[in-house]
Amino acid sequence: DDRLVVVCCVWVMFGLLRVCRRGFCSQGSAWRSHISVSKAAWEFAWSQYTKHSELEQLMVDKAGTLEMKEMISLGKRAGVVADLAMSVGSVKQAAEELADVYELVEETHSRGASPDPEMYSAALKERDQCEAELARVQDALLEKLIPPDDDASRNAILEVRAGTGGEEAALFAMEIFHMYEKYSRRTGWDFKTLEVSPAEQGGFKEASALITGENVFSRLKYETGAHRVQRVPATESQGRVHTSAMTVAVLPEAEEVDVVINKKDLRIDTYRSRGAGGQSVNTTDSAVRITHLPTGIVVACQDERSQMQNREKGMKILYSRIYAQQREKLQEERANMRSAQIGSGDRSERIRTYNFPQSRVTDHRTKSTKTGVDKMLNGELLDEFVLELKREDSALFLKSLGEEDS
Repeated sequence: DDRLVVVCCVWVMFGLLRVCRRGFCSQGSAWRSHISVSKAAWEFAWSQYTKHSELEQLMVDKAGTLEMKEMISLGKRAGVVADLAMSVGSVKQAAEELADVYELVEETHSRGASPDPEMYSAALKERDQCEAELARVQDALLEKLIPPDDDASRNAILEVRAGTGGEEAALFAMEIFHMYEKYSRRTGWDFKTLEVSPAEQGGFKEASALITGENVFSRLKYETGAHRVQRVPATESQGRVHTSAMTVAVLPEAEEVDVVINKKDLRIDTYRSRGAGGQSVNTTDSAVRITHLPTGIVVACQDERSQMQNREKGMKILYSRIYAQQREKLQEERANMRSAQIGSGDRSERIRTYNFPQSRVTDHRTKSTKTGVDKMLNGELLDEFVLELKREDSALFLKSLGEEDS
């Protein structure tokens, strides 16, 4: 096919032009304008890239003159930043190639009143490919700049609790609990209800669940905080909008090896299970209340029929609450050294508002608003908020790198 031959020739010519430009034209720092990583993040990354290059050069220059242990030490220091340096090199190369392509696109387009359509089309296609590659390697670089969360891959304990607003708050707590259940099903996670304390007029006073799957805590950790609802209750005859609230806590699931609990530090009480109206629903003392005396943390479980099963559930929640408390303390210590963080992880922090009359959901940390309250409660919009929160968290951390260096 003659057209195929022409297209191939155009691509070959285009490639040769790029090679020639790279070999004979001084590009200087034009490629830097295509870097979209924040200034603070890029300066930090570039310093590590330079450090790695200097260490490698030092190893070459000192080869044969340094003792083995000194060479090993240099090799280890270079190895620490090698992965990051490789990513910086990939970004630099992709940015250089994109700068080349932009200049060729400009030149091809400016050749007379009628630029070669095949050449111009090839240049535009190459530009799009280079932009996509640069975006990919920049995302990879940012991931390596963010310190990993040791608990990211853990399962999670979800706890919801009705706040201000009486009956409406309890109903909203139940809806949010079910929202996470639906989201878990859509994501392929397993959602197991641990405890439910129903409210007398409907809804939940509080409820908890164990969510298991891939990177559960990493995805849901930003959900901790106060969730507010604005809508007209079914019992409101004047059509006035009421504001109610409930709180969410997402705890990394802890194992016995993560937390040491001495039996002497526990007080375990048993009692008969009770329903929403306070009536007894069991003839035996199957319900369990566990108090951890050093921290004052109290866990109550009554959903299972046997005392042993309720005790096992209670201990699972207790381990996770104590572990979460230790994690929060560590985060506070780190926050004193680095103020940037997305959300405090405090139940009382208002993080999101669900406005039913306008059918919109607003996250107050990212100042992002999305339309579709029903879709949100069906678990369909949560991923969009999670992605934005992760990006914001990363941006705040990277910004802090510059603040620490200043």
